[in-house]
Amino acid sequence: MGPIRAAAWALAAAAIWAMPAQSEGRAELDTLLRALRVGDTVEIMREEGLAYADSLAQEMMPDAVPSGWQATVERIYDTGKMRNLVEERMAQGLDGVDLAPLNAFFTSDLGAEVVELELSAREAFLDPEVEEAAQEQYEKLDREGALIVDQIDTLIADSDLIEHNVMGILNSNLMLYRGLADGGAYDLSEEDMLLDVWSQEEGVREDSTAWIGAYLLTAYQPLEDDEVQEYIDLWRSDEGQALNTALFSTFDRMYEELSYLVGQAVAQHLRSQEL
Repeated sequence: MGPIRAAAWALAAAAIWAMPAQSEGRAELDTLLRALRVGDTVEIMREEGLAYADSLAQEMMPDAVPSGWQATVERIYDTGKMRNLVEERMAQGLDGVDLAPLNAFFTSDLGAEVVELELSAREAFLDPEVEEAAQEQYEKLDREGALIVDQIDTLIADSDLIEHNVMGILNSNLMLYRGLADGGAYDLSEEDMLLDVWSQEEGVREDSTAWIGAYLLTAYQPLEDDEVQEYIDLWRSDEGQALNTALFSTFDRMYEELSYLVGQAVAQHLRSQEL
């Protein structure tokens, strides 16, 4: 990923985690992160990022040397740095939260199955044809009034998934522009960048709504109705809401920092082509 954690926070975290009274809390967090398979999530996010960077290069600098750009983005999407950042920010976001109920669920057979299904669905969505087919299936089941669609809509509403995703994408797009501007590729004011980003909101919302519904259907359709309901109940709990907030805060900041670095990298490549 490339972002560097703040030295002051890193020192504070090291001091806190070194204290015996905090060791149990850190063990609980480590258990949760393992159960959520953060490492596997980061690997998939890297593949998504590389695909995004490739499409960006084709659009903005079609004459770039593929091998040089590939090497650049692989340095940006560094899984070790990405994972470290996620773990650090999850620790911040879940500080003071009782992790026992979350660990009880995610270390259970159902919890492990849910995480596996979510990861498998996200990996499958790297193929645009799979995503398109899933969206068509979601629309079909929605017209038929299927229970699984009602349950998915409940999950989306309870955790405000559409709004979180829309704001996350718009903020990432803004950071891409800032990276381009700071890198000298564009002479855009902050006002111009904000206007451009906000003009994308409607399209981003439509895409996010379609993607999330199709993704959750792909992930949870193999589950029994009562198992999906149990998952709904988890996210409705105070601990589930705290986890939802921590996850979005963590990954949104990571996407923003990655987008800024990609923007700077594009600017550098564009400038080198001009020389």
